[in-house]
Amino acid sequence: MKIAKFRADRASSYKSALCLGAGLAAIASISAPAFAQDADEDTSRTLQTVTITATKREQTLQDVPVAVSVVDESVIEKSEIVDLGDLQSIVPSLRVSQQQSSANTNFIIRGFGNGSNNAGIEPSVGVFIDGVYRSRSASQISDLPNIQRVEVLRGPQSTLFGKNASAGVISIITKKPQYEWGGNVEGTISNYDGYRLGGYVTGPISENLAFSLGGGYNTRDGYAEDIGSGVPSNERDRWNIRGEMLFEPTDNMSFRLIADYDEIDEVCCIAANVVNGPTGAAVVALGGQIVAEDPFAYKVAYNFPSTNQISNGGVSLQGDFDMGAFTLTSITAYRKSELTTDQDSDFTSADLLSRNSNDTEIKTFTQEVRLTSNGTGPVDWMVGAFYFDESVDIENQLLYGSQIRGYIDILSSGLLTGLEPTVFGVAPGTFFQPGQGMTEAYGQDNTAASLFGTVDYHINDRLTATFGLNYTQDNKDAFANVVSTDAFAAVDLDPLAPGIQQVTLGGQLIQAGVDPTNPAAVGAFATNFPDIFAAMQATAAGATGSLQQLQFFPQFLDFPNAVEGGSTNDEDTSVTLRLAYDLTDNINLYGSYATGFKATSWNLSRDSRPTAASYALLAQGGLLTPNLTQGTRYAGPEDSEVYELGIKGAYSNFAFNVAIFDQTIEGFQSNAFTGTGFALTNAGKQSTQGVEADIQWNVTDQLLVSAAGTYLDPVYDSFPNSASGDLSGRKPYGIPDLSTSLAATYSFTVNSLDSFIRADWQYESPSDYFDDPQDQALIDMEKEVSTVNASAGFTTQDGLSVTLWGRNIFDDEYITVAFPAVAQQGSLSGYPNQPATYGVTVRKSF
Repeated sequence: MKIAKFRADRASSYKSALCLGAGLAAIASISAPAFAQDADEDTSRTLQTVTITATKREQTLQDVPVAVSVVDESVIEKSEIVDLGDLQSIVPSLRVSQQQSSANTNFIIRGFGNGSNNAGIEPSVGVFIDGVYRSRSASQISDLPNIQRVEVLRGPQSTLFGKNASAGVISIITKKPQYEWGGNVEGTISNYDGYRLGGYVTGPISENLAFSLGGGYNTRDGYAEDIGSGVPSNERDRWNIRGEMLFEPTDNMSFRLIADYDEIDEVCCIAANVVNGPTGAAVVALGGQIVAEDPFAYKVAYNFPSTNQISNGGVSLQGDFDMGAFTLTSITAYRKSELTTDQDSDFTSADLLSRNSNDTEIKTFTQEVRLTSNGTGPVDWMVGAFYFDESVDIENQLLYGSQIRGYIDILSSGLLTGLEPTVFGVAPGTFFQPGQGMTEAYGQDNTAASLFGTVDYHINDRLTATFGLNYTQDNKDAFANVVSTDAFAAVDLDPLAPGIQQVTLGGQLIQAGVDPTNPAAVGAFATNFPDIFAAMQATAAGATGSLQQLQFFPQFLDFPNAVEGGSTNDEDTSVTLRLAYDLTDNINLYGSYATGFKATSWNLSRDSRPTAASYALLAQGGLLTPNLTQGTRYAGPEDSEVYELGIKGAYSNFAFNVAIFDQTIEGFQSNAFTGTGFALTNAGKQSTQGVEADIQWNVTDQLLVSAAGTYLDPVYDSFPNSASGDLSGRKPYGIPDLSTSLAATYSFTVNSLDSFIRADWQYESPSDYFDDPQDQALIDMEKEVSTVNASAGFTTQDGLSVTLWGRNIFDDEYITVAFPAVAQQGSLSGYPNQPATYGVTVRKSF
């Protein structure tokens, strides 16, 4: 009944969304003549024409029949946007969350996205910087001097990009070197003793050779206090450098060489206690501290700080050759990322886990070649090929700390100590020794190749038909070599259940003053106190299950092995079909159908498990390790499709875009945290219907108002085998129904100073933190966002600008991500959002 009601409500809400989108489109169409007339009467209020290149050819935003948001350099500077996470304040369809480390960032578009926490999983949202694919989270844009714009394309884009664009694309474009001397230098001072310095210079070397060089340094004290280790957390300490050469030997030939390098060395990121479960008392009994259920105190208690050391670097060469009828473009790139982290993953000052260290190295080579037509006839076309070669190497350790034994003794009321000699035949204190745990090594080699292209046929002056095609072949070879030294997790408890129950019942009887070896005394106690004796029996019967919950790190079965391989080979053909019609010179309509693809992702973590079929074969061959459970080694490919209707309008002082869509991903790669690792599996089908709208309006010569909103109606159409049980028919967690952004910029001149005042407001309606109903019931709250940012500044005639800015100025508080606390059943941890930050930026352009 609940599922039926949910689907009925969902149908009703989708109908409302369609009505909303149709209404906005109708209003815009009806209003068109009025705005055109106003434009004739007052041509001074003119919106800037926005040009984008994410479609692999230069087009104005108005002419591109694709759902895309563009953030240009002026908005980036005035809004003090310093990383991709800040973009979500003005692009409602985009959600960005930073999790346990400085490099662990998840991008979500229209409710779809993954790729964090597991280097075996590539993101569903592709990130490209100057045409180069970044295969893992690239959360920073502060290391990109002289950004020109950021383009966010929504929905599958596989026929434009050769790799992993099943949910959308973030494309970042920087300015090319110039043949005239120029540049800038800037400095920022902010609260929490924040300092940021940056500089950029460009100019000619010869008449056909230009260069640019930029770099920056960013430091800030931590805004979170670790009262356990005494080391502040959530700090900033990073620097970057980037150089370019532009060589144009002829009018028809151009080469752009880019090299960059950046480093991060930070203490980050706190996971606060959100729900203090029954294990909290055991932590306190050991002398540990928990800042219980007060996440926005920004205080935690760890016994060592969480460190991040990250380096990223790469080089790319783009060549463009004008061949007359077409342009040949080649982009060759090599990148290397190294990540070293260590974390107190029990998130308490009790020494339960002594380390959770990770060393990851990713090396990536990409090559793209494409031809783009330059003709003026009825057909425009683009064809390309993309090659990808990447290696991933991971080493990890998760080890028990010095107080783990005492913690287990408290949780088991001393039961384990009593069982060790009597049932397990080992000396008391054998299990849960400091230094026991897991030592892990994983690796993956991935090669992929794709052919892609689009053809635009201009049927007449107003109607254009587009056909796009992408064929991709993706091959992965993965391995895991894991050693568990957790002696207790290696014990098969099921055959020992009778003995465990007997000792457990005996211990309870002794505590009650009854000799368990005296049948008469036991019988008398059972007769006189039947309810208490029945409760003792129930506790004894459940003792085996309770002990199994303490087997945190069971033995691992390496792969490839005699039964399981370590290779996957995927191929797919994606298509785009679209009709675009210019209703007037100012209004464009389009309808499209597109599919997308993301290849298999391997679970390179301790939660990698054989499938049920493999498990049976391993059992037959006698290859099973103790307590090995079933699961998945990998999640199969994602196949996405979207139906979309859109309308775009542009006038001298007003522009709007509205899109209605129905987007589905078959086999969505779900990566759920289980408390000690991540369960990777395919959701059978996840779909989202929705409406997106955005408006730009020059209300007066000085006032520009921007408004954008996204309404989503997501559902797991089929997900019977999730880590939280059958979720079919349920709404996925973490996706708000409504996301909006409202911004206003007022520009004016005072004593020859070009001045401005700007503010924006981001809102997300309430959404759950968990798919699992039990965990959601524990947290007893939803995520709701209502954040305001503001800035004001001026620029002198000689290029000196000063900007006062603040982000989250009213201290909106919410947990970005919540998850089960490690080895603390019934407790939940979460990442609190960043508190209010403010500062002043001084910039000199020359």
